[in-house]
Amino acid sequence: MTAGLRLGLEVLADNPGLLPASGRLGLLLNQASVDNQLQLSCDVLAQVLPNRLQRLFSPQHGFWSEQQANMIESSDARYEPLGLPVCSLYSHTRRPPRQQLQDLDLLLIDLQDVGTRVYTFVWTMLECLRACAEAGVPVCVLDRPNPLGGLVVEGPPIVAGFESFVGNAPIPMRHGLTMAELALLLNRELHVGADVRYIPMQGWQRADLWPDLNREWVPPSPNMPRWETCFVYPGQVLLEGLSLSEGRGTTRPFEICGAPGIDPQRLLQLLNQQTATGLQCRPLKFRPTFDKFSGQVCGGLALHVRQPALVRSFHWTLRLLQAVRQISPASLRPLDPPYEYEYRRPPLDILYGSAELRQALTAETEFDNARLQHLARVDELAWFRRTAGILLYD
Repeated sequence: MTAGLRLGLEVLADNPGLLPASGRLGLLLNQASVDNQLQLSCDVLAQVLPNRLQRLFSPQHGFWSEQQANMIESSDARYEPLGLPVCSLYSHTRRPPRQQLQDLDLLLIDLQDVGTRVYTFVWTMLECLRACAEAGVPVCVLDRPNPLGGLVVEGPPIVAGFESFVGNAPIPMRHGLTMAELALLLNRELHVGADVRYIPMQGWQRADLWPDLNREWVPPSPNMPRWETCFVYPGQVLLEGLSLSEGRGTTRPFEICGAPGIDPQRLLQLLNQQTATGLQCRPLKFRPTFDKFSGQVCGGLALHVRQPALVRSFHWTLRLLQAVRQISPASLRPLDPPYEYEYRRPPLDILYGSAELRQALTAETEFDNARLQHLARVDELAWFRRTAGILLYD
């Protein structure tokens, strides 16, 4: 158990002199941007930096994380307790317009990421870096833990030409970085030219996983209800690009999966031929209330995170797809765009980062273990070398 963890927000609240003594501030946040007393960061900062907050910004899913995914946009709103406008960055625009930045002296970013490339918060942050670079406004990231820790990498980086709003740079699916580290990396590698600053956490180490932190999990989006969801998400998010349900429309999205016509016991038997390290699976039937197969009974599996440090969900999900291909290949039909503002490429391609997985699932040739290992490949050493210069924590 990590003792004495202090979030970037909490470090700033204790030491407001870490920011310039004056100047107008903007803040990108949502309902998961809370301190250890579950106070919203805008309320915390309004107390320690009175009259300086001018404008709030919200990412995908809205300020209150109430909106569903895939181009369900949020309108601009108002945070009445502080009388501040909330400008949506998941609407007609995903980048702050210049007129919303021109009266600011600094943009603060305080978002709880989930440690997986396709989660759009990091790409909203990238758009903020680009807009602020053009407007000449510095950016300061109030850092938060990567719930998956900072030691494990999963999934190949995006191939050039497959960039999108679920992946705009060649990083692995499970990247092991915090938001501040990602800001530094993207600013450097993409030559954004933003003035990037950060307030690091105190007391966080790269081996720390969310259950080690003694912190409440506040859902940053409707389908990330539990910290356990984060650990299966790097693999199970691939199901969003297929006709296999990832559990949306249930109380356990990404922790259950299936489709009509699948025999749960047979599927589990196939998967149990190899141990699902860190996970325990059980057969189930479920009926989604919305999204894929709404109102229909699906057969599938429930995933239980037993040993978080051992879970490698990207590899496990590829094994799941291998097993489903044997017993219900029709459940692996690749879905058509649009998906997250991509209107040309299939959703599975931009989720995986190339066409390779889709081609493997639809090919006449066998989806064997050698193919699976190839699809799961990631050059960890190359990634650690790329990121060595921007890591903020031992």
